[in-house]
Amino acid sequence: MLNIPNEKVRGHQRVPSDTKEFHEATKRDALMRLKKDLDNLLETVEDTRRPAVQKEMCGFEALYHRFLQEDGPSVEWDRIEKLPEGAVKDYSTIKSPQEDHIRDMLDKLVVVKLNGGLGTSMGCHGPKSVIPVRNDLTFLDLTVQQIEHLNKKYNANVPLVLMNSFNTDEDTEKVIRKYKGFQVQIYTFNQSCYPRISRDSLLPVAKDFAIENDIEAWYPPGHGDFYQSFQNSGLLRKFIEEGREYCFLSNIDNLGATVDIKILNRLIGDDQQGDKPIEFVMEVTDKTRADVKGGTLINYENKLRLLEIAQVPKEHVDDFKSVKTFKFFNTNNIWARLKSIERVLNAKTMNMEIIVNNKTLDNGMRVIQLETAVGAAMKCFDGGIGINVPRSRFLPVKKTSDLLLVMSNLYSLKYGSLVMSPQRMFPTTPLVKLGDNHFSKVNQFLSRFANIPDLIELDHLTVSGDVTFGRGVSLRGTVIIIANHGDRIDIPAGAILENKIVSGNMRILDH
Repeated sequence: MLNIPNEKVRGHQRVPSDTKEFHEATKRDALMRLKKDLDNLLETVEDTRRPAVQKEMCGFEALYHRFLQEDGPSVEWDRIEKLPEGAVKDYSTIKSPQEDHIRDMLDKLVVVKLNGGLGTSMGCHGPKSVIPVRNDLTFLDLTVQQIEHLNKKYNANVPLVLMNSFNTDEDTEKVIRKYKGFQVQIYTFNQSCYPRISRDSLLPVAKDFAIENDIEAWYPPGHGDFYQSFQNSGLLRKFIEEGREYCFLSNIDNLGATVDIKILNRLIGDDQQGDKPIEFVMEVTDKTRADVKGGTLINYENKLRLLEIAQVPKEHVDDFKSVKTFKFFNTNNIWARLKSIERVLNAKTMNMEIIVNNKTLDNGMRVIQLETAVGAAMKCFDGGIGINVPRSRFLPVKKTSDLLLVMSNLYSLKYGSLVMSPQRMFPTTPLVKLGDNHFSKVNQFLSRFANIPDLIELDHLTVSGDVTFGRGVSLRGTVIIIANHGDRIDIPAGAILENKIVSGNMRILDH
């Protein structure tokens, strides 16, 4: 009788180890099969391109290997600690530099823009950076104007680097020819091009390296790929040899991400503190209810690091979204020390969390793409800090509702930078929601406005259904305009709507 429980205990102990061994064997098998598949793919690359592609595939293999190794969540919720005192500096406490130091500081800077995205979500073809956003100027035009103005004003030589993807590279190269006469040196490099993986077989779906023939089989692996691709391009070493010290990196569609002289001063100017250089800065800003999904800064294992919503266990998503618990969110404006990037890459300690992005291709095949986020590298550096910047440094244009704001009289344009109108009584931007069916594509959106309404006193705007706006319309306070299915609402020229609800049959009610 006494032997029976023992048997059960031993049997019970064997099961997990069997399961573990099974998983280990499966992973080893998957890795071996992947290596074989990648070797076969490399056979299809022309000889001149093979060394570069081989380097890229090594990066993919390392990412894939880590994907297989990862077991369970990358963050244990109970081990998140409060941010230490001073971990996030308040922007208002950072000093402005002396005027005669600015040129020297700028000559140690490289500006990098993430330019891998297409404008398809807004109904545009080609790179997102060539969508006109203000006075017929595109994201790229505004960026070049900003940097040229800095270079001219301070007689400096800040280069602009564009990280393209295989989706945007060719079109971007054509566009940048027009900046030849400008006082800005422009460099481009491509982020990696990785094969998508079948969710069933865990193997690449691509059959050869003729990427343009089967573009759906490939993907750019997120902006976390910046570091390795920047080094592979040779630009990282080139800029270090030129004596440049920091790069300022941001999304090309964030119109608030201009070069900030005060932050640069904190890194290499009069405001630099202590002997040890700051290796990594993440600009964060105060979270509002509109930003609850944005990544945030946490203290974990005595390091500052980025926590993205994808890493949060389901039962803690509401905690993550709480404005009280996590006060800041990541703007994706990053400052990083060039020599530190090189050190971390050479030491092979750049281990960013992997984002597994599930997709379904047009042919119905389910695939995964492995990605990383540029801010997730923060934990790999020493002496990283957050800087709590004004909201004006985060002005992304992801949807036409954002476009409405940046095209309006809320902003004026000064040397390629958007400056909020002094007539606006408070610095927050209005909350705008435009219906997907009639407003989501840029061309549709533009056709619905005779000109952009006056938004200076607007707090909140919701528009849904078939709605058009005449010339010289003014929107103030909270305005809700809803055309029911089959109805159409034309807001007449010169109308002033203040705290109004306009419903299906064109009744205008006080809100």
